[in-house]
Amino acid sequence: MADRSDITKPREDNYAEFLRRIPKVELHVHLAGSVRPSTFFAMAQKNQLELPDVAPEELYGYDNLLDFLKVYNLVSRSIRTREDFSRVTYESMEDGVKQGNLRYREMFFNPTAHALEGVDYRTMMDGILDGVRAAEVDYGARCRLIPAIHRRHSPDIAQEMMERLVEEYRDDIIGLGSDSGDGTGRADQFLETYRFAQRNGLRTTVHAAESRNTAHNFLYAVDVLKCDRIDHGYDIVGHQTMVQRAKDDGLWFTCCPSALAVVLGWKDRANQPIRNMIELGLKVTLNSDDPPMFRTDIGNEFVETCIAMEFDDAEAEALCLGAIDASWLDVSEKRSMRGQFVRDIATLRAELLPGHS
Repeated sequence: MADRSDITKPREDNYAEFLRRIPKVELHVHLAGSVRPSTFFAMAQKNQLELPDVAPEELYGYDNLLDFLKVYNLVSRSIRTREDFSRVTYESMEDGVKQGNLRYREMFFNPTAHALEGVDYRTMMDGILDGVRAAEVDYGARCRLIPAIHRRHSPDIAQEMMERLVEEYRDDIIGLGSDSGDGTGRADQFLETYRFAQRNGLRTTVHAAESRNTAHNFLYAVDVLKCDRIDHGYDIVGHQTMVQRAKDDGLWFTCCPSALAVVLGWKDRANQPIRNMIELGLKVTLNSDDPPMFRTDIGNEFVETCIAMEFDDAEAEALCLGAIDASWLDVSEKRSMRGQFVRDIATLRAELLPGHS
């Protein structure tokens, strides 16, 4: 880590601005977790759902995973119409662009969660894609989609979802994931669905080794599910064989500092396991997970994490460029994006951090 102890306060302000404005790729963010609280209240009222007895700005308040998931599921239930899906998708992309210079995102959504609320698949997909297209026109930021298995639902429901996705395939679908955390259902129930997705050309990832004492799920993710990426993965720190396996395989981890702080208890950002992962040589990306729900954004994740962990501008740039490598874009798209990022970061460095070329 770089020694930044001699940096003055004006310099710190410039560095924070640099971190917020450098271009970013985000690979771990959930659509339903990206809903602004005011938008949730508006949709819940329109769709005649019972509103919680709190002000909108107080809705996203919790200090453990279970309470967070209760709010998350409530918000998910409020998204009903094509216009709702379009609105929350567009606003999520807009927030990423305005608050952190987001350029590209691979975003999770839960088809089965919405289907169980009576939402037609085409209504959901058409709405999400409306929002994706509008955000790209208005802001130039692109988004690909990762349908995610809800781990509290049955394997049969997951398989039906995957078959429908393949039957009505859209080019914007880039992979398959499963979320809801290690403690909310075993990913091994969904092996056949992962195999089916892979046979049909989709990349795969899974939330694994997220909380304490769940490191064993990492080996299942890589040895059995054959995942390309791991979401979270913090608990492998301290397990030398797992760390070495991840390094040997060149696996990428999509890490989420604010989620770690809010619902998993690692409030001291400077000493979160993300720092240990990087020091051990693991490939890590920074992400916002459920940004308004954790009162953060992709810009803030870089500002708070890089300053707390004493990463210098070169290390921050490496995190930005690494996310391109970790993405599921094709090789030519990665090459083009990397070139643009390098040029943009050099311009920002000259403007905000003179003398650090």
